[in-house]
Amino acid sequence: MSRTLLSVLPSPIRRRRKRRRKRGRGAGRYRSCDGTTNPLVPTASSSSSIMAPAAQGYWGRSTSTIDWCEENYVVSFYIAEFWNTISNLIMILPPIYGAIQAFRDGLEFRYICSFVGLAVVGVGSWCFHMTLQFKMQLMDELPMIYSTCVFLYCLFECFKQENKIGLFPIALLSIFSISVSALYLQWKEPIFHQVMYGILVACLVIRAIYIVTWVYPWLRPLCYASLGIFLLGFVLWNMDNFYCGTLRYARNNLPPVVGAVTQLHAWWHIFTGVGSYLHILLSMQIRTTYLKYRPKVKFLCGVWPTLHIEPQKMS
Repeated sequence: MSRTLLSVLPSPIRRRRKRRRKRGRGAGRYRSCDGTTNPLVPTASSSSSIMAPAAQGYWGRSTSTIDWCEENYVVSFYIAEFWNTISNLIMILPPIYGAIQAFRDGLEFRYICSFVGLAVVGVGSWCFHMTLQFKMQLMDELPMIYSTCVFLYCLFECFKQENKIGLFPIALLSIFSISVSALYLQWKEPIFHQVMYGILVACLVIRAIYIVTWVYPWLRPLCYASLGIFLLGFVLWNMDNFYCGTLRYARNNLPPVVGAVTQLHAWWHIFTGVGSYLHILLSMQIRTTYLKYRPKVKFLCGVWPTLHIEPQKMS
């Protein structure tokens, strides 16, 4: 072999470095459905590149476009991301109770749909994190869009006649939901979904702040509690993405119970679940106050807030 040909071949050291870099690129990144990563999405710190490839369990190879920071199949062979899965209970059980209570109080169907929508998001997120399959990922992400559209409808139609259905906002939100779903199914880009969801949440926040600032200022504590708790969850979600390598290193050097506390994506579920639940209570209280009912906050087991509506209207 000529010297010229030898000079262009990579040295053994360069080969080893390239293989190391290639092995480390998967952890904490966004993936396409064929398993390739998207280097344009910085969802984890560069230290995540030292992590080993994800383990496989009962559900087989992951087909989701996202693999979160929690290491797969560590706690259970049957649950890919154990803590990210069970943390969804906060979005399932309380909303089911809320839907039952809203039905008993004879509230408008929109509020039953709000609670059910939040519970559906919780179930979908449970299935997604348990399996890391793309079909289950859609069960998590698309209901986030649909349920937030229901929240928006409730908040923008809260000063209308009782049981009156707003056809224009329903049509507008339906077109938005269908368009987002169609584009997402075609594009399969998580950033697109997150931006669309963020736009809906921003509209919701602006409307809620307007109402508690200019219409019902005594509802500010509930509004700001809902917003603050949700925002805290969003901060933890970003920390889990950008500092994944550091968090995994800490977990490997901490007792298992203490390490579980560092599962920040699970905390995102908890805080956003509580924040969303409180938002529904806020929306219900705005609506029932406008309709001159007597909403009353009660605490289930002395801890969990619920809203009960007295049957008679205020004079």
